[in-house]
Amino acid sequence: MTRLSPLSSPLLLGFDQIERTLDRLSKGGDGYPPYNVERLAADAGAPDRLRITLAVAGFTAEQLSVTLEEGQLVIRGRQTEEEGRVFLHRGIAARQFQRVFVLAEGMDVLAADLANGLLTIDLIRPQPERLVRKIDIVARSHSRAEDE
Repeated sequence: MTRLSPLSSPLLLGFDQIERTLDRLSKGGDGYPPYNVERLAADAGAPDRLRITLAVAGFTAEQLSVTLEEGQLVIRGRQTEEEGRVFLHRGIAARQFQRVFVLAEGMDVLAADLANGLLTIDLIRPQPERLVRKIDIVARSHSRAEDE
């Protein structure tokens, strides 16, 4: 059975990469760490800004990385086990995570900040220029059937 997607319309051309990205995102993850995405109020004349906030309690800045990889914002956290510690009860596990956000073309990361167990990443989306390009039409005196 052929799978139909909203991007399979014959009027939408060249969206294969977006469809693959949506498939990858739909597979999801374990939901850790929890996060918020919020729109920040735009300043006068400033473009839209977004803020991603991740709850990363127990992680230091050295244990976290934020990278841009082929149009994706990738946040990784890696904690290691400390040698020589003896736990009578262990409810807080050292863990690793990776959280990926696919960014629209033109999105840019302004800053990343870690405070009180929350990692905030500010993004900006500059307003795209409106492009209109006229395509010239070449008029031919004979039909295409004669060319074949």
